[in-house]
Amino acid sequence: MKWTEGIDKLGLGLYFLLCMFAIANIYSVDQKLGEKQLIFFCISLFVGLIIFVGRSKFFENMSGIIYIGGVLLLIGLFPFGKEILGQKNWYKFGSFTMQPVEFAKIGTALMLANYVSGPEFNLKNRKSLLTTLAIVGIPAAVVLAIPDVGSMLVFIAFFIALYREGLSGVLFGVGFLFAGVFLISLAVNPIWVAITIVLIIGGYIAMNYYKMSWNVISISSIAGSVILLCGLAFGSPYILEKLPKHQRERIEVLFKGEKAFRDTSGYNLLYSKTAIGSGGLLGKGYREGSVTQGKFVPEQETDYIFCTVGEEWGFVGSTILILAYMIFIGRIYYLAEQQKSGFNRVFGYCFASILLMHFTINLGMVMGLFPTVGIPLPYFSYGGSSLLAFSIMTFIFFKLNYSDKNSLV
Repeated sequence: MKWTEGIDKLGLGLYFLLCMFAIANIYSVDQKLGEKQLIFFCISLFVGLIIFVGRSKFFENMSGIIYIGGVLLLIGLFPFGKEILGQKNWYKFGSFTMQPVEFAKIGTALMLANYVSGPEFNLKNRKSLLTTLAIVGIPAAVVLAIPDVGSMLVFIAFFIALYREGLSGVLFGVGFLFAGVFLISLAVNPIWVAITIVLIIGGYIAMNYYKMSWNVISISSIAGSVILLCGLAFGSPYILEKLPKHQRERIEVLFKGEKAFRDTSGYNLLYSKTAIGSGGLLGKGYREGSVTQGKFVPEQETDYIFCTVGEEWGFVGSTILILAYMIFIGRIYYLAEQQKSGFNRVFGYCFASILLMHFTINLGMVMGLFPTVGIPLPYFSYGGSSLLAFSIMTFIFFKLNYSDKNSLV
């Protein structure tokens, strides 16, 4: 049929597969929550239908208003937010709750796509760079102030989209370098870390001495980098000590193991690993997981839903799920690159990168490769706000892709 031309059937098929598999797993954990998630899914489909029959230019034209609305919703949490599990990042309306940060990501993606695709945008221009950083930084700063460190980390995803548009990869290298120095200094004596930093930078200078252009600025930059990195090395233990107890323990779990904190911050991870490991090759069977059915893992229907997959569906089921996510995210990147419209391309990269960050952090968290930070698995974790927000981004992008494929321009 002609009207179906331009609809990405593979992408939509994977979306339905992930959502239905998620509902089945949530139902296994808690029947009532599974039924509620099915209702959220139906609502998401209804909203998606409205998006699909609407005008694609609506999102580009209204991106500024949507962005401002998302930021105001975040700011409104300070006086009106409901504290749940120690974080004041929810609005509560009777028996329903809404997490505005999920929708703020949509507004940020739309606003960033609108600005970056504009004719005056140039990342080599200081004004463009500062404006771009402000678009991402304002909501990220509010989220950090809530505080919601996990959600704040997701905003790094927007820099992946900016890298596609010309942002220097040096910024990613600097970020990984500082994060690496911080974590290594918690496990190794900071003195040895500082000596290693001096030796590496000194060796690099020695090997490239005659190729480098020496002036006051370059010398100051090198000296400043060494001082900052060494300062971070010695300051890391102090920074860790000043963090709230639960955050400090979540980081220490990475070095000391979850058994050292089995009654506090390591409890979830301990039973999550137990559930995933006990699934074996093919799993124990649907609704047959002893850890899942015994509800040993708190939040196993939300942030730790993957442990249910590991226990009931085993290595094979977990691998299929991971492959489905990888193909879906890769498909979004591929379609984004094919867009004729700059706005469509940037939004697609933002959307795919948000999915990638959620997927990577969540799986790393439940397997003990990343500290527990409260990041839902897209489409899979229980929650109306998360499912609806990800579904809105999904249908916005597929609508943009549909319009792009049927455009004569």
